[in-house]
Amino acid sequence: MDIIIINGPNLNLLGKRETDIYGNRSFEDYFKDLKGQFSDINLTYFQSNHEGALIDKLHEVGFSYDGIIVNLAGFTHTSVALADAIAAIKTPVVEVHISNIHAREAFRTHTYTGAKSVGIISGLGLKGYELAIRYFS
Repeated sequence: MDIIIINGPNLNLLGKRETDIYGNRSFEDYFKDLKGQFSDINLTYFQSNHEGALIDKLHEVGFSYDGIIVNLAGFTHTSVALADAIAAIKTPVVEVHISNIHAREAFRTHTYTGAKSVGIISGLGLKGYELAIRYFS
């Protein structure tokens, strides 16, 4: 089984930025734990701060992988293009948010990309990624 986690802008700063919201653990460190926990799954990870690179990655894996987990960060609330990319591919997508987007600023409650995903996990911290993997496995 092939599953990819695709993280969007500023998530490369996890563990350093706004630790009161996102915690003090880097995603790379957490990803090592996920790979150990799900050793029977081919887990890969991609992060970009660039919308086009995220779209390109969705196109690249969206017809061959068994599952895609996205945290498109700020693009979640603004990008029709990323929503269209999710709608265009065949691989199911689960959207994950580390923070509870419904307990934050009003503009964060709308998710263009979530509307094209099979489900959304929000507000459970990094544990949301584990739960998304369990959905696919």
